[in-house]
Amino acid sequence: MVLGSASPWLARREPRIRAADDLRDDGDVDYARVIHSAPFRRLQGKTQILNLGDSDFYRTRLTHSLEVAQIAGGLVMQLAGTFPQHPVTAALPGHSLMQAVACAHDLGHPPFGHGGEVALNYCMRDAGGFEGNGQTLRILTRRSDALPEAGVNLTRRSLLGVLKYPAAHARVANPAIRPALQDRGSVLRILDVAASTPPKCYLDSEAGIVDWILAPLPQDDRTLFTQVRDIGGNHSETIHKSLDCSIMDVADDIAYGVHDLEDAIALGLVRAEDFRLAVPADICAPFQHPHDRIITALFGPAHERKAMIGALVHHFIASVRVTTDDRFDTPLLRHRATLHEQPRAFLKALKRFIYDAVIRSPEVQQLEFKGQAMVIAVFEALQSDPARLLPLGWRARFAKADGDPRVICDHVAGMTDTYLLKTYERLFAPRMGSVFDHLTSG
Repeated sequence: MVLGSASPWLARREPRIRAADDLRDDGDVDYARVIHSAPFRRLQGKTQILNLGDSDFYRTRLTHSLEVAQIAGGLVMQLAGTFPQHPVTAALPGHSLMQAVACAHDLGHPPFGHGGEVALNYCMRDAGGFEGNGQTLRILTRRSDALPEAGVNLTRRSLLGVLKYPAAHARVANPAIRPALQDRGSVLRILDVAASTPPKCYLDSEAGIVDWILAPLPQDDRTLFTQVRDIGGNHSETIHKSLDCSIMDVADDIAYGVHDLEDAIALGLVRAEDFRLAVPADICAPFQHPHDRIITALFGPAHERKAMIGALVHHFIASVRVTTDDRFDTPLLRHRATLHEQPRAFLKALKRFIYDAVIRSPEVQQLEFKGQAMVIAVFEALQSDPARLLPLGWRARFAKADGDPRVICDHVAGMTDTYLLKTYERLFAPRMGSVFDHLTSG
């Protein structure tokens, strides 16, 4: 599906004014706009999993996004080379457009990762909720003082690639699951994490944007694409993703399962014995290295670990396959990237190991608990008296939006971990702050 300049998928909400000597294609422009944006730069101050203080090693959301982009580009090349006669090849995105989608995929994630997301969903419980992927779409499309156009003003295709969950919050949220604090008679205000975890969705405030993104689809394709699956006793979930989004999603899984594993091993957070039990030999069978060799290399000298990490990434990229859903007429929806069954099970085991051994560890969970408390405290403080406590630029936006708490949510969600911590200290720490402790906001 070679897209000409008149393709509706290359349209922008506001037309691009192109200089006569600008030879870039639309994917090049989208990639440039993402990586030069303030939200992308702020990802360097948002940790991927671990908030470890000063270190030049562990991954941030920024380095994670760059790795996802590199892997996504490799997946596109692998699909084109492995399936040259398959209809998917004509529909594959260009390299720059794929990089734009991958680099943009985490822009909406708040400080302190998933914990911050749950905390903001609680804060916005009466105002449409909060979800990190939905916030990404909002960041890319909302107008601000620093963005005179319609947000970053990406092409429709790039926005479709970022639209990971094509259903609105109001449609998938189970009204019986209301974000709340724990009711245990404690003197502490403790968040009920299970009740406050948001559904996967886009925000209701972005419904008009999604209508614009999906406008070129035939009605039958749009109806099918936006279907949701009822999950008894929980929030509903979406079913479908676009081709570009599926490539980004596979790349994200690879980066999470392999590169975050590298961080955990290098920082001494996991043990070889635990890995051996959690990722047994039979599940590694499709990989070209014996189980003992995998473990010896990963938990051995740094150069051997790096070589094994590279081999794992290559293994998963080479395992990419295409699934086709003939119910769709639109090639961007009909085809999807996935991994072959055995490598997919191997990668799932790596992700589960990271989740159980690192993310769910007491050390990380205690930091997440503290981060959630700080996010809620800062949000509620700003909301209590926005005319006095909000920074000037955000104060003006809040007034222009007639006091919509979504503006305060945008401000808090955009904070880096350090910015949130400094704001918390200025508001609540016993020591006196100084007007010379500058805080910058985007």
